[in-house]
Amino acid sequence: MNPERPEERDAPEPADRETPEPEAGGTPIGRRVLLGTLGLGALGVLAAPTLQRGMEGFLGSVSGKDPTGLTGLLPNGGGFRYYSVTASVPHRNDTNYRLTVDGLVDHPKTYTLADLRALPQTRLVHDVQCVTGWRVPKTPFEGVRLSTLLDAAGVRSSAGAVRFTCFDGAYTESLTLHQARRADVLVALRMQDKPLTHDHGGPVRLYVAPMYFYKSAKWLSGITVTQDVRPGYWEDRGYDVDAWVGRSNGRDDAPTS
Repeated sequence: MNPERPEERDAPEPADRETPEPEAGGTPIGRRVLLGTLGLGALGVLAAPTLQRGMEGFLGSVSGKDPTGLTGLLPNGGGFRYYSVTASVPHRNDTNYRLTVDGLVDHPKTYTLADLRALPQTRLVHDVQCVTGWRVPKTPFEGVRLSTLLDAAGVRSSAGAVRFTCFDGAYTESLTLHQARRADVLVALRMQDKPLTHDHGGPVRLYVAPMYFYKSAKWLSGITVTQDVRPGYWEDRGYDVDAWVGRSNGRDDAPTS
């Protein structure tokens, strides 16, 4: 399957469609044809949101079963694209999901979904920016601030970074301890005011609002406090470790916050 290409990576963007000029001396358009065309256009405008949601849902469902990764190359009307770095990802739910916090901490802990939901929740609304260029504006995420979990674990003075692992068995990410303590970094349980779906990295994912979306690791299962930053899956493949939107990876996108 195509890599979570950091919910992204080099997926080609559809070319702009040009409107052809009418040929000289062409046949005039009849009134009925014109009205019919306008009617179909209006119907298309009304139906577009529903069709787009349907397309996004379809791509999300089939991409998890597509070993070729070709579904990740399809445009979906400006919404999210679905990626994974493994051929398949196990599902987790209220019964079997666990998130561990360990490493250079005084109080290692394991959280269930119920534990995470019982903690104070923060809602953020920012644009999501992919390093390949696509952007989803004003996307709500909700969850527990990562700093809350770090404080509860009792981070040791020798710590300087946080490493994230995922239950797909392959994806990893890292932040400096200072970055991890930002108020706009969440252990997210909800997106677009709904519980996180499996295709969007649920039931729990990392959300790093001011950075490119590959930093927001899907299917989060482990938070390990370390002494130094350890480059993650995509950093090992050439992406910037500090992935600030518009100030990294050779891009100048507008900030997401």
